[in-house]
Amino acid sequence: MPRSDFPLPGEIDHLLWNAQLRDELEPFLDESISCLRFNSLTTEVENDYLASMLAWERAPAIPISKWFEPELKTHHPDTMDDRELHAVLWNTIRCLFEKRIVLDFTDHLSDRELYTLIYRDILLSTEKKIESVKNYLHWDCADTGRNPETWLRYYATDEERRGWKETLNEEPPPPEPPPFPRELPRRPL
Repeated sequence: MPRSDFPLPGEIDHLLWNAQLRDELEPFLDESISCLRFNSLTTEVENDYLASMLAWERAPAIPISKWFEPELKTHHPDTMDDRELHAVLWNTIRCLFEKRIVLDFTDHLSDRELYTLIYRDILLSTEKKIESVKNYLHWDCADTGRNPETWLRYYATDEERRGWKETLNEEPPPPEPPPFPRELPRRPL
């Protein structure tokens, strides 16, 4: 079937939305946008990307605890026994996931250590609150950027461990199974 040089009705809508997104993004654009090769994307995919950029630019940066209405306030870890802390921890994990906050690399932490991390670091962290069902905030609970040993010990694959050794000419720590395996809510694929 021959291809018409005229856009189909759905394509026109995508092109119009593309023009609107580009106009709204204009005040925020810098050289980073010129690095992207939009000509290899469909207009629909490009629009999704531009919409996510616009959402990022417009999103307020506020403490995660204030993403909730009312604000998510939790008890100090030292005020609860292990049973109570376990229940509050799982309730807090579910609340965070409802706001699309996913906790990664938690199985090396005890319930008390994980709850303390949430209480002390995550809920107080100022982050962009993006209102989109496609966006998830992943929290690296192993702090792999500053402490790769935990990731290498408990989470890295054999291939990743070999790559580490080849790149740094350094032996990674011996692998171990994480001591506190959990089935946390995950981002849907």
